[in-house]
This record gives sequence, C-alpha cells and structure tokens, in this order.
Amino acid sequence: MNSILRTLLYEWKDRKLPQIIERDTHLDTSLQQGTHNATVITGFRRVGKTYLLYEAIEKLLENHPRDEVVYINFEDERIISPTTDLLTDLIPEIQAVYGKKPTYLFVDELQFIPNWSKWVRRILDTESIQILITGSSSKMSSAELPTELRGRAWEVKVSPLTFKEFLRFKNIHVDFEKLAFVKDEMARFRFLFDEYLTFGALPAVVLTSSEKKQELLQSYFQTVVQRDIAERHKIDNDTALRTLLKLLLNSSYITISKLANSLKSMSIPVGKSTIDNYLSYIESSYFMNELYIHSPAVINQLQYPRKVYFIDTGFMTALSTKFSKNMGRLFENTVFHTLARENETIYYYKDDKGNEVDFAILSEGKTTALYQVCFDLTDEETQSREVRALIKAGITLHCQNLNLLVLEKPDTLKLPQEIKVISAAELL
Repeated sequence: MNSILRTLLYEWKDRKLPQIIERDTHLDTSLQQGTHNATVITGFRRVGKTYLLYEAIEKLLENHPRDEVVYINFEDERIISPTTDLLTDLIPEIQAVYGKKPTYLFVDELQFIPNWSKWVRRILDTESIQILITGSSSKMSSAELPTELRGRAWEVKVSPLTFKEFLRFKNIHVDFEKLAFVKDEMARFRFLFDEYLTFGALPAVVLTSSEKKQELLQSYFQTVVQRDIAERHKIDNDTALRTLLKLLLNSSYITISKLANSLKSMSIPVGKSTIDNYLSYIESSYFMNELYIHSPAVINQLQYPRKVYFIDTGFMTALSTKFSKNMGRLFENTVFHTLARENETIYYYKDDKGNEVDFAILSEGKTTALYQVCFDLTDEETQSREVRALIKAGITLHCQNLNLLVLEKPDTLKLPQEIKVISAAELL
C-alpha cells in the first residue's frame, strides 16, 4: 500500500475546484475514434496548465461521477522522493480507493517521476483510460518526447496570457474599434498595456496587487532556478547558474565566449561547454528562447551572437537592471512570443553593414515575412534607420511582406507603400 498516494486520492474525492477564469486555450477530452493517445500539456511553470486541467475536469463532472475523473499532483510536497513505484502503484491505489479504474486520469508535473513515459505508454496499450498530463520541461514537448510516446501524444502548448486574456482576468473591457478615434479609450489602452509589458502575463501575477507583483515574480524565479534547473539537472555550482541567469536577463545578444569572459571577470571561471549545457537547461525550463541569425550556413548561425527572449516580461522588470524601464525591449519580447505562437521558424536578420531586422519568418526555406519592432516612432532618425533596414532586408531576401510594429500608429506617418504598419492593438 502506498500511503501517500492513498491520502492524495482520498483528498481528491472531496476536493472543491477553485474558481476558473476562462482562457482561449481549452483541452479536448472527447474520445478520438481510432486512436488512443495521451494529451500532454506543456509550458513554463505558473502559466496556468493546472487550471486548464481543472476546467476540463469541471466540464467532465457535469456528466461523470467523481470516481471516474481522477486528478493527482506529483509536485505535492508530501511526495518527498518521487520514484517509478509511485506510478506502478497509482492505478491499483485508485481501484482501492474508488472501487474501479478511472475513465479520465489527470496527472500534474509527471516529469518528476523516472520512466514516466514508459508508464504512460503501458497504460495507453493496456487500459481504456484517457490520460492528460502536464509538464514544465521541454522534454515533454512533441519535439523531444521519448521514443515510446512518438505518435502517441497530442501536445497542447500553454503560454502566459495574451493581452485579451489579460483584460479578461482583470475583468476590464477595452473597445478596440474605438482606439483610433477616441482619445480616452486609447489612453486607457496605453495604461493597461503598460502594466501588461511591465509586470508580464503570468495569471497569478496579473491577479495580485501591484505592490506584490515583483515579490511574486522573484519567488517564481527562485523556484525555477532551484527545481526546474538546478535540482533537475543536478547542478552543484549554484553561484555560476544564478550569475549566468542575471547576465542573460541583462543581455539583448549573447555568445558563449562573452558569457564565459564575463563570468571569469567576476571570479567565476566556468568552461564554455558547461555554459552551453546551462543554456540548454534554461531553455528546457521554458524560461528563455535563443534566436539565431538568418543565414543559410549553419556555421554562421552558431558563430554569430544570438538574441535572447524571456517567457515573460515581468521577469525582465523584476530581475533585470538594464531592461526594467526599457519599454521598447519589453515590447519586442512580447512581439517575439506573439509571432512564435503562429510561426515555427523565426530568425533575426543582419547584413554586413549592420542593418538589422528583428524577425524574419521562414517557410520551406523562403522568407515569407519580415517584422521590425519600433515602440516609439516619434524620433525621425530612429524611424529612418528602422525603415531603411526593413527595405534593404526585403530586397536581399526577396520578401515583399514588410511589417513595422508600433505601439500606436502616428497621425502623420509617411512610409514607402510596401511597408505595412501594425499597432500593438492589432497584433495582440
């Protein structure tokens, strides 16, 4: 008998679900005819994966008894040392507590358990149980799933709140159709969008009071560093990891050599291969994305500096000294994630004369769109530089889909006809 599992299962029998604010992402719990796959919900810690499970459970309980819909969280602090035996015992313990096997099984943070993927595959092959699992590691994503689950899992990616979800969580309505001609509505939009960029879009941070937001973000950061990176990857050099993360949070571009030199100058000598490993661990936690330069030669992509973007702008405000008040950089970070939700292949572009475009979208090896991010277009010199780089890149890359992303469209703006101006309200 596994007493911890049995305790958690008895608690679930009488547990009341929390109040749920609807997201634009929903889980499909309907049975897929001809297939028997698991649903894997992936994303950064605290983006709302568990609440998506709760929402699905709430709907199922309208038509199913509680003993057919079972939820368990393997990140419960009472599970001190997660082992494979926990999974082996799970179905038998459910039968012992509920008198039968579940129809639906929801499992939170399953990646903590060794051999979790083999267990999922065995249940899929031998039981008529619909499994939905969450994980805060890219090792659970469709691109990195273990061999035994290839073709046997649907992935649902969960991100921080979009701006429209942010408004829903704050119970505020903005009339986007009036922004262009009602000054008060635009002022209201700018005030709210400033909060969205400054404190980010993690659900609990959005819902908490202004004076507690930074404290909560810093708490999340400590958890990510300790559990999702240091403990999971058995990193002993905690000082090096934390210092590296601070360097990243204060960087627009990185190279492994520069990072190694910076750490060395702080009397933290770390080899380049170790730094490279740390970067992969940080990315696997969904905390950061690296963006490579647009180049047909792989060697150039590896040699040129990479741009870095973080899962949520709130971390840049709470933990960075360089970007905490840089609204342009926060806006660019938000635009990256908006584009990444719709496009798999994104690079930045820079020519040999230093003309740079923030985002180049590729499809089947061809550049299909270019996006230049410019938070404020009031400075004519900045406007001229950004537009010139966009046009030159379009010519070089044979791309006619040129876009300039701005906070709001100026009343008077003379641009070449081939450039489309997109406001934040239109994009988000």
